[in-house]
Amino acid sequence: MRVVVLADTHIRRGGSRRLPDLVYAELDRAEAIVHAGDLVVPELLDELAGFAPVHAVLGNNDAELVGTLPEARQLSLGGVVVAVIHDAGPRAGRERRMARRFPDARVVVYGHSHIPDERAGIGDQTLFNPGSPTDRRSQPRHTFGVLEVEDGAVRSLRVVPVES
Repeated sequence: MRVVVLADTHIRRGGSRRLPDLVYAELDRAEAIVHAGDLVVPELLDELAGFAPVHAVLGNNDAELVGTLPEARQLSLGGVVVAVIHDAGPRAGRERRMARRFPDARVVVYGHSHIPDERAGIGDQTLFNPGSPTDRRSQPRHTFGVLEVEDGAVRSLRVVPVES
């Protein structure tokens, strides 16, 4: 199963910001989409749902989506338990906090910082922030993630840079 992992897209109604072409190409191949919050408008949820089932959570900029999206979620994708949350808190102690909050999750996807990151958590848990495909802030590139799972195992998890 191929999963496109997004966060912090910050798409606004009437704005010029849009997902990069590379993201759309990956969405065409996706079997599921995970979005770790800060979509900003519900129209993006609708657009993403046209590609594959969407599993999104509420971000701190998602005022229009309050009551529509949960603050966190845990689901099984290809037999792998994946947890999703927007803000995983400060870097110090993150591994321990996520292991306590999502003890059954093999992968914890988070956003908020716009900083792409993949790191080992506690036990066999992996913490993953795909960065942002539209708002890189201080990062050198826009990024998103691709997760491939098969038969209950993570086959591949990677940050994908978007060339400008």
